[in-house]
Amino acid sequence: MKVRKAVILAAGYGTRFLPATKAVPKEMLPIVDRPVIQYIVEEAVAAGLEHIVMVTSGAKRAVEDYFDRDADLERVLAQKGDEAALREVRRLAEMADIAFVRQKERRGIAHAVLMARRVVGEEPFALFFSDDVIVSEVPAIRQLLDVHQRHGGSVLAVQRLPPQEVIHYGVIIPEVVEEGVYQVRGIMEKPSVQEAPSDLAVVGRYVLSSEVWPLLARTSPGVGGEIQLTDTLAMLINEGYPLYACQYEGERFDTGRPIGLLKASLSLALRREDIAPELRAYLSSLRLT
Repeated sequence: MKVRKAVILAAGYGTRFLPATKAVPKEMLPIVDRPVIQYIVEEAVAAGLEHIVMVTSGAKRAVEDYFDRDADLERVLAQKGDEAALREVRRLAEMADIAFVRQKERRGIAHAVLMARRVVGEEPFALFFSDDVIVSEVPAIRQLLDVHQRHGGSVLAVQRLPPQEVIHYGVIIPEVVEEGVYQVRGIMEKPSVQEAPSDLAVVGRYVLSSEVWPLLARTSPGVGGEIQLTDTLAMLINEGYPLYACQYEGERFDTGRPIGLLKASLSLALRREDIAPELRAYLSSLRLT
């Protein structure tokens, strides 16, 4: 079955950005002049996904408003004759068919995904973690969808990381299928450097087959009472369903950390003709020690 729908998780607290995220959802923090969440939605649209289900929480109303029409703003822009800005704000409301569901209590990633089940239906779907912004010529999720089309099953995005970093991620036990593609024989959540089975860490893009839905519902809470997606994926493997990993091509920014958001802003600003010259001059003027 063709994958038509995307699920974007946007319900987290964003505690690493406090006090800013006390009032502003972390997904609305800007990378240059666009919020993080817009980069995620644009990746889904560029990959050909037709419907987006965004899982938010009660404190994330600004995310919903951002992708809605704003008649007052549009009227002001029209009166000013700012046609470029008017086209852009209208494009935001028209770029995708987006439905919003809420995770009423924070019970882990797998629980957040389950909130989208009724809207998605019993079919495969693409899953995005909104912290991970991936810049690539071919959208990262499109690369996973292509693997899914060739091999079926579910597909994870993986990235090679140094030993001191893999301890913060799920790490796969890989078996090579083709260049950059692996069958996942096992997965360990946040292993020690000594225990890590590889240097291939799972990052925030997935294509999940419909078989995952009942497994998500059966996944037991773990530490802190949270229901973890890694446990669901382990069940998927144990029950004989194929699980693959795609070592995607692209540059990833973890915008869930202040340093990651700053790196993304600098990197993307330096690629823009309207900003890069002044920014380069400013950076050159700094006395870095």
